[in-house]
Amino acid sequence: MFRLSDFAERTACITPDGKHYSYAELDALSTGLKAGMEPHRLVFCLCENNVESLMGYVASVDNGNAVLLLDAHIDNGAFKHLCEAYRPQYVWAPNGCDVDGAVAKHSYGRYHLQTTTYQDEAPLPEDLSVLLTTSGSTGSPKLVRLSEKNLLSNARSIIEYLHITAGERPVTGLPMYYSFGLSIINSHLLCGATLLLTNESYVRREFWNFANEYGFTSFSGIPYTFEILKMLKFWTMKCPTLKTLTQAGGKLNNELLQYFIENGREHGVTFYLMYGQTEATARMSYLPPEYALSKLGSIGMGIPGGAFCLKDDDGNVIEGPDVVGELVYTGDNVSLGYAENKADLYKADENHGVLHTGDLAYRDADGFYFIAGRKKRFLKLFGNRVSLDYVETLLKGRLEECVCVGNDKKLIVYTTDKDYNASEIIDFLVQRTKILRASFVVRHIDTIPRSETGKILYKELPTE
Repeated sequence: MFRLSDFAERTACITPDGKHYSYAELDALSTGLKAGMEPHRLVFCLCENNVESLMGYVASVDNGNAVLLLDAHIDNGAFKHLCEAYRPQYVWAPNGCDVDGAVAKHSYGRYHLQTTTYQDEAPLPEDLSVLLTTSGSTGSPKLVRLSEKNLLSNARSIIEYLHITAGERPVTGLPMYYSFGLSIINSHLLCGATLLLTNESYVRREFWNFANEYGFTSFSGIPYTFEILKMLKFWTMKCPTLKTLTQAGGKLNNELLQYFIENGREHGVTFYLMYGQTEATARMSYLPPEYALSKLGSIGMGIPGGAFCLKDDDGNVIEGPDVVGELVYTGDNVSLGYAENKADLYKADENHGVLHTGDLAYRDADGFYFIAGRKKRFLKLFGNRVSLDYVETLLKGRLEECVCVGNDKKLIVYTTDKDYNASEIIDFLVQRTKILRASFVVRHIDTIPRSETGKILYKELPTE
């Protein structure tokens, strides 16, 4: 997929210790790892923003394996649960993350390849390439199945509308196991660009020192990222090589959008707002920068090769402007479907290039789309999509009765229990979701509102 040899002498990535890896070196490292894996088998890759994770991902994809990208710091219980559900043949992981009964075959840096005891599996379908989680780090077994066609289609579209060239140097402010972060890696490797790989947080000075030392040209984040950057007085930093800021992963409020767009223009930095879902590999729309202020708050239009339409509750296409309906996307980047266990990995393409996003939207008279709300019970907390129903399931056994509601800033747990310990419940949710404590609130309620048929009336519960 990546054709690394086409850029052999160019620098593929730079790490905080100053090490430069050429495309030829990355190719050699990946080739060495591929030698230890049979093709069309399942690989778990526990990711950090380092060269070991990058070579593990590239080796798996180019070897024809299906690779599940996971946070290297995933909860041990959640990791074991995924192993039991999917039975990987190989695990590429940091030292200290050992699978029971597995045998180490190959190593590089802090990582080693383990061959597990799950050896009785038939080869996976040739078109299955990457698996990504749908619920952040909660350990939910539901995965999105992506093909090489999905990856290439989305990466090429992104290259086109962001005008990515071999001279670009993005700094990794997002994890590679997150679809947005992965799309940055894919689109830049396909162009022969240079990735600045770091695990440092963008709130730390070391992150920006590294980015500036090696001439970063772009930075990407989710809404929370830009809230923090404003607090850090980002525009007072000296970033002479920065050309592009990109934002996806949820809606950024219009005031903050305007702040970054206007300041960006003053500093010669282009701000791109985008919309996407893991089910469409990463991105489905972008707002052309020239419309950033005149269409403030819009998700823009479909990416090259993709298209939107709106449908009403009966599935009819909505033709006129300013009418709310479900946003439906069509494109080659639409995933093959979901999986919840190993058997599901053998399924054929269930989506056929069409994705019902679950988001409600409208289109203005000029053809620009605006998100109006969510059709299903999902929140996006700091860029992590969280199922409210799944969180309720997690809390069973800890609370006798609870319901969850919220917005993209807060997840609120309502419980009828009188002796609950809010701090312990929040600790548990932070541990399972890896999302900040500030995202959770626990409140007591005398009774949970229900209809005559016993259905919970979520709309009667405050979400603020």
